[in-house]
Amino acid sequence: MKKHYLLTPGPTPIPPEVALKEALPILHHRTGEFAAIYKDVAEGLKYVFQTKNEVYTVAGSGTATMEIAVVNLLSAGDEIIVAGCGNFGDRWAKIAQSYGVKVISASAPWGNVVKPAEIEKALKENPNVKAVYTTFTETSTGVVNDIKAIGDIVSKTNAVLVVDTISGLVGQEFRTDEWKVDVAVSGSQKGFMLAPGLAFITLSEKAWKLAETSKLPKFYFDIKKYKKSYATNETPFTPPVTLIVSLQESIRLIKERGIENLWNDYKLLAKAARAGMKALGLELYGEVPCEVVTSAQVPEAIGGKIVKTLREKYGVSIAGGQGDLKGKIIRFAHMGYIGKADLLVGFACLEMVLTELGLNVEKGKAVAAAETELLRG
Repeated sequence: MKKHYLLTPGPTPIPPEVALKEALPILHHRTGEFAAIYKDVAEGLKYVFQTKNEVYTVAGSGTATMEIAVVNLLSAGDEIIVAGCGNFGDRWAKIAQSYGVKVISASAPWGNVVKPAEIEKALKENPNVKAVYTTFTETSTGVVNDIKAIGDIVSKTNAVLVVDTISGLVGQEFRTDEWKVDVAVSGSQKGFMLAPGLAFITLSEKAWKLAETSKLPKFYFDIKKYKKSYATNETPFTPPVTLIVSLQESIRLIKERGIENLWNDYKLLAKAARAGMKALGLELYGEVPCEVVTSAQVPEAIGGKIVKTLREKYGVSIAGGQGDLKGKIIRFAHMGYIGKADLLVGFACLEMVLTELGLNVEKGKAVAAAETELLRG
């Protein structure tokens, strides 16, 4: 019997306490009982996002709220700046262009991070820009962008700052209000320790002013519908009731541990993961590594085989590279319900797989390096 270990950057493992909530009898969503749960979840989401503004829950993946952040702020022909540095940052441009929005790039090559100075330059050269879209932690490459610095720059203009925090929220320090982020979006299957299916979005007062003039088509994704329903502790359309009940438990666990303590926990796991990769002789990939996933370069001849062998032979699921990085990097996640022991199991199995694929690996070295960092914590 094979036991499975999930070290992918989404979906991530689900705590038993959270998973068991989905086994409870389902509630009708237009009842006082569900409204009380939804109200509690809504307040808890403010804590997770570190914002005083309302946070809306949407049935869909994180990309759903990315699209909401485009269609509710803009009109056809509007100009925006997209500052991406990987697959998910590039998605902002694809969504915007599909609605006839003009995209001005301030993006960085994959593996690098967005340069705040490039955004500042683009804003000065394009004074009609309505919004700047970027990513917090770019899991396709494993880097993190300096959202605080970007927020300071954008806040001094008429543009709003929109940030994809789908992978980074909970797993790395992110302060929506303090960092002057106008719109932040996230999803359920990463730091929230839930199954895929829920997405979240919060808007500042500055962003709401822009939403008042938006003319792009929308119905299910009309944020005004969510705001109206929020006032009565409801959603405008049928919600995934069991996921929201589970989300209440997930938020309880996050608050019980404390968001700042969790940031430190994942920072320690990131240090251990980087140490383990280096001990294997693998070069880390990415200019400024994030704290939710560690990427390392591997020989292209065996890159795809590493991921497949780990999963099929040892039950350990990690991620490979995307796009041009396919077969060139591997990615170990350390977010959500992934813990110290999971990481050690992952490295022990990775050592065996690399040995089986012909690399000269000193057995136990990666595990020992990771242990050393974990003991320091």
